[in-house]
Amino acid sequence: MKKIKIKIKRKHNAKDLAIPAYATPGSSGVDLYADVECDEPIAPGEIKLVSCGIYIELPQGYEAEVRPRSGLAIKHGISLVNSPGTIDSDYRGLINLIVINHGKESYVVKRGQRLAQMVIKEVARAEFVEVEELDETERAHGGFGHTGV
Repeated sequence: MKKIKIKIKRKHNAKDLAIPAYATPGSSGVDLYADVECDEPIAPGEIKLVSCGIYIELPQGYEAEVRPRSGLAIKHGISLVNSPGTIDSDYRGLINLIVINHGKESYVVKRGQRLAQMVIKEVARAEFVEVEELDETERAHGGFGHTGV
């Protein structure tokens, strides 16, 4: 398994939060923790920006994808609005989550809570070449639902 080094810096008042780490040898993502000052309720249908209290430096050629946690989604309807969210290798700002409550009840985010997961991925750069025609395929122009329900 390929390993890369990622520099991480914690916000000055987030030193008590855990640094992202893999929970098991088979985990593909690391947990991101809520950097809230006090309990932060999110009402049904509400969207809130929640800090993770960290900054990262990804090597060029990599990105981080931020994804919801399945347990929070199934139990409480908690998800991320832009899922997966992308962190580019040249971004050095604070990592934040755009959290939404799709549930029927208010949900309270607590300091240090595992709120999302981050997966590090290699990135391929595309070179677009304009052409007059594209190669034919069996699917061709078939769009949403074209193969049946």
